[in-house]
Amino acid sequence: MTTLTRFCLLAIALLHATAVSAQAPVPDPGGDTPRNVILIIGDGMDEQQLTIARNYLHGAAGKLLLDSLPLRAAVQVLTIEDKVDGGPVYVSDSANTATSLATGAVTSRGRIGTSAGSDQPLRNIVELAHAAGLRSGIVTTASVTDATPAAFVAHINFRLCENPSLMQEVVYRDIHLGSCAQHSKARGGAGSIAEQLAASPLQVLLGGGSKHFDVAVEGGQRSVAEQARAQGFRLLYSERELAAAPGGERLLGLFAPSTLPVRLQGEDGREAEEPRPSLLNRLHPYLGSVTLPEPMRCEPNPAFDGIPSLRQMTEVALAQLSANNERGFFLMVESASIDKQAHERKPCGSIGELAQLEEALASALDFATQHPHTLVLVTADHAQAAQLIPHESLFSAYPIPLYTPGKLARIVTPEGAQMAVNYATTNFIMEEHTGAAVPLYSNAEGAGRVQSFLRQPDLFAIMRDYLGL
Repeated sequence: MTTLTRFCLLAIALLHATAVSAQAPVPDPGGDTPRNVILIIGDGMDEQQLTIARNYLHGAAGKLLLDSLPLRAAVQVLTIEDKVDGGPVYVSDSANTATSLATGAVTSRGRIGTSAGSDQPLRNIVELAHAAGLRSGIVTTASVTDATPAAFVAHINFRLCENPSLMQEVVYRDIHLGSCAQHSKARGGAGSIAEQLAASPLQVLLGGGSKHFDVAVEGGQRSVAEQARAQGFRLLYSERELAAAPGGERLLGLFAPSTLPVRLQGEDGREAEEPRPSLLNRLHPYLGSVTLPEPMRCEPNPAFDGIPSLRQMTEVALAQLSANNERGFFLMVESASIDKQAHERKPCGSIGELAQLEEALASALDFATQHPHTLVLVTADHAQAAQLIPHESLFSAYPIPLYTPGKLARIVTPEGAQMAVNYATTNFIMEEHTGAAVPLYSNAEGAGRVQSFLRQPDLFAIMRDYLGL
């Protein structure tokens, strides 16, 4: 054997050993050291939304706090048809994606913690944590009964069955949307999402959705809110009550009838608008002219006054979950209206909501610095409508009118430039989700756990294994 051959074999052996070492299980610290997981979900927070917010909040050359995290991955979102062994569906909704994050299972759109086709309950990370003696909490800027928070607690076939009055039939403008009758208490089920939340083991549940707790429980006289109080929750309805919440109590905060108001809005409430082609242009696309929507600025939303910020709710949740806790906890924090404002073609609302996520992340990272063995993960449940398109087209030198076939918002940024945001997934009153992979960020605790490419159910396994469940 020649010297060169021996050298090559040695190099191959070393490379193999390095690869095996890189794939080896991450050592557990052992002992009684508490482990904590903080999962932050930017609903609909894909690369387009991140870039739009980064440009507006920090400038084209600036950085988000997210950009400083040491680990970064891409996550493939998985969805199937609503039948046993259903085939792939390439664009998801928040219900099935949150279910993947919460349970590690792939299911169909609209389902909360239940399997596609067979409608069986899927055990979630909150249930596993509770069984192991860990605390758990949920914070959201949506209604606490909305799809993402609900998937971490509830088991039901349809996401819109948010309170007892919606179990038999969900109707919108005389259109039948669905039913959850098989999950009603009369049939031996756990009832509506609000009732399941009220009966849950959660230590902290903060967000909107008070209207779903004002409804009487199925087959009873008292409201779901009264049921929650009987289960040991202290109910909070204002920013002042949240700030004064005593330690050591279970908290249910309901700070708006439904989704919490967003921080920013378009000038005078404006949203994306359609370009207006001239009559001559309607006759032929190369003729006439087009009038684009007027540029607008983002401004504070007056309705946000007095609403607890995502950061405030996160800090209260962290304090409640960590106080005198030797076992650890799981906390899910959702910035919901990145998605909800994109549905409504309101880029300023999405920008302000992503700013709230950044603030909550800062609090989570501060907590992790002070409490070793805290894994912080930030991801999205799915991609959303909103495209950052040229303010001035590359083809503008051609002597023809050019404009988007969708709806357009031209935002004046703090840098003094114009940013064009386009929405064009549908001609309906609301935009739709899109099917791209989503980002995942992690603090250093994710080293050896967060790979460069993951499938969404893998995140559940990372959290479960980190907590030793």
